[in-house]
Amino acid sequence: MSRWWWAALALVAQVGHAQVPYPHKNVTLVTHSSPGGGSDVFLRVLAKHLGPKMGVHFAVENVRGGSGARAVSRVAQAPADGSVLYATTPTYIQTSMLSKVPHGYDSLMPVAIVVLDPEVLYTRAESPHRTLAQAMAAARANPGKGRWGASNPASLERIAMERLNRMVQARAAIVSHEGGGDQMIGVLNGTYDIGIGEIQEVRAQLEANKIRLLAVLTDKRLPDFPQLATAREQGIDLVVTKFRGLAGPKNLPPDVLEAWSEGLQAVLADPAYKGEYARESLVASFMDHRQAGPFTEKFAGELAASLRELGLLK
Repeated sequence: MSRWWWAALALVAQVGHAQVPYPHKNVTLVTHSSPGGGSDVFLRVLAKHLGPKMGVHFAVENVRGGSGARAVSRVAQAPADGSVLYATTPTYIQTSMLSKVPHGYDSLMPVAIVVLDPEVLYTRAESPHRTLAQAMAAARANPGKGRWGASNPASLERIAMERLNRMVQARAAIVSHEGGGDQMIGVLNGTYDIGIGEIQEVRAQLEANKIRLLAVLTDKRLPDFPQLATAREQGIDLVVTKFRGLAGPKNLPPDVLEAWSEGLQAVLADPAYKGEYARESLVASFMDHRQAGPFTEKFAGELAASLRELGLLK
């Protein structure tokens, strides 16, 4: 074949793998999380790597209040053109089920599921509790006197702590916040005996030797924390599945959805971003909008069953 033929084939290959052009140069990513919280950190790290791939400048907007309800309403009422998206976690589903909100989780259109985010239980470094068993034994021995921290009132973390409370019959007071950063302060100053959060939320304090991890709430140990036993290994059958994704207003156009699908797949395969999300113990679990919708509905059904079991939902 002639040289021009090979050049033409190369050009076709490049075009076939080109990123779908995005209709906006500036996009707002909304989160209910406070600065430094899990969703805030997730968005800021993702935006840093994803922006150049999509040719977009991302700005993170923290809309706090109502356990995520205000943030969901902010996005549900935004133009359905891809200029405003929301960072999804199980919190936005739980808030819809447990509160009367102007816009529920089904007011948004799932765009993608990006990663799964393991949860850990932790305490301050000066705590007398060296293990989860010791912390739970102390809580059982002093029913009603313990204080445990959690994030938003309707968050997956809050529900996990309620389940743990019942499992060990501790009757601890569970205090919720508008994000993991606020909770951390309470653990560090001794207001709370234990807290719950993601690795990226607690990483800085862990590296500064200010906190101690007690358990990870996954089926298996984390590869980067092989010494950290699961709660199940320590005799407490508590496993929490937390996802992180993106959603937007209803009826987003096909070109916007395709651009996000291509951009997210490209960034998850990027060694630079892989290094960052692996460091935070996140597990890549990409689903595009065709898969994210059914996944969200299935998760909501399972969550509703758990809430009814706890007596929190009729």
